[in-house]
Amino acid sequence: MSIGATVETVPTPEEITRHHEPDPSTNPWVDGPPPPRPVEIVPYNPQWPQRYLVVAADIRAALGERVLELQHVGSTAVAGLAAKDVIDVDLTVADPADEDAYLPSLTRIGYRLTVREPDWHEHRCLRLDQPQVNLHVFGPDCPETVRHQMFRDWLRTHPQDRIRYEQAKRSAVPGGGHVMDYNARKEPVIREIYDRMFRAAGLL
Repeated sequence: MSIGATVETVPTPEEITRHHEPDPSTNPWVDGPPPPRPVEIVPYNPQWPQRYLVVAADIRAALGERVLELQHVGSTAVAGLAAKDVIDVDLTVADPADEDAYLPSLTRIGYRLTVREPDWHEHRCLRLDQPQVNLHVFGPDCPETVRHQMFRDWLRTHPQDRIRYEQAKRSAVPGGGHVMDYNARKEPVIREIYDRMFRAAGLL
């Protein structure tokens, strides 16, 4: 191996299948949690993929070669699945902890940093209000981006689990509270689908 050559690391099955358990003593919110607001699930919008392409083009124009990978993830990336009207994007950069390398450029096009989670693969989440985007920043070869892409692709090709997930989302809405409360209420069904997906992939 030549001096200075990089060694690519691939997430292990254990890393990919491990569910993140947030530390309740930590506060991930950069400027405090947003006020609780009703979660609204809307029918699938066929314009969501095009909206992602516009968002992705803006991010690439702002960051250039600092973008190592961009992926449309989450429910708006699954045709036919009802969702919140928010585009979820996974952005891979060389080092999410080096915020000076990417945050000013994204701030200039309207994104603001809302979440910082050093204990979870150095995850950062940035929010764009128009259109609504959650931009998740991770580093190279991150198991969480693998999980997101696997889950998206599984729902695209397994209609029964897509229906099951949509039902879980709709059932979680009436509980109210913060969006994290909504996420917690649908978590058991998500983990059930993940388990089935991981076993089908030979990871469990």
